[in-house]
Amino acid sequence: MNIDMKQVTIMLSTIADVKRFVGAAAQYPFDICLHSGKYAVDGKSLLGVFSLELTKPIECEIQSDDCGKFLDEIAFCTVK
Repeated sequence: MNIDMKQVTIMLSTIADVKRFVGAAAQYPFDICLHSGKYAVDGKSLLGVFSLELTKPIECEIQSDDCGKFLDEIAFCTVK
């Protein structure tokens, strides 16, 4: 079985944004990986996300072909 992947660019500018993103990510069974420069962390890990450079956009890789609801929940931080 081949799982599609979605990729979006996000910006987590505040501590509240990070908490909101991680809280949303934790509700879903699929993997969510955040990439910033040469670093990659689990998007469900509060400490992992805080270890990234948060002053720059972050690539969010979602390992699911059914992630529409999650994308709606993180629309607040999606870079358009």
